[in-house]
Amino acid sequence: MLNVTALYTGILLVMLVVLSLYVVRGRWSNKVGLGDGANEDMLKRMRTHANFIEYVPLALIGMYLLEVTKHGAVILHVLGIALVVARLLHAYGMNRRSPNFGRAGGATLTLVILLVEAILLILVWFRGLGV
Repeated sequence: MLNVTALYTGILLVMLVVLSLYVVRGRWSNKVGLGDGANEDMLKRMRTHANFIEYVPLALIGMYLLEVTKHGAVILHVLGIALVVARLLHAYGMNRRSPNFGRAGGATLTLVILLVEAILLILVWFRGLGV
């Protein structure tokens, strides 16, 4: 059963809905129907949402593959909690003057999560070879 990945997928889907509504609210308040309308607020909102979309699906796929290859719940929860924290930090930081800890910390933590998943998945392949 994929209980751990399902939990974090659910949490992150809620976050995606919140970020989507954040973009929609920006469109209404800035009167921008398509694109960013050369509006810095809209650009920040759109990039916050887009960055989430660019990184979270692959991180969840990595978690899924780790779970189906029988990695323990502890490592999966560590990765899941870290991903939620990373994405919250990044979203918070995108609305602050740059550079800031939220944006940089969230982005860095996301990359670390992806790298850890990549290494663990590559090790799965080597284990399959009997190495």
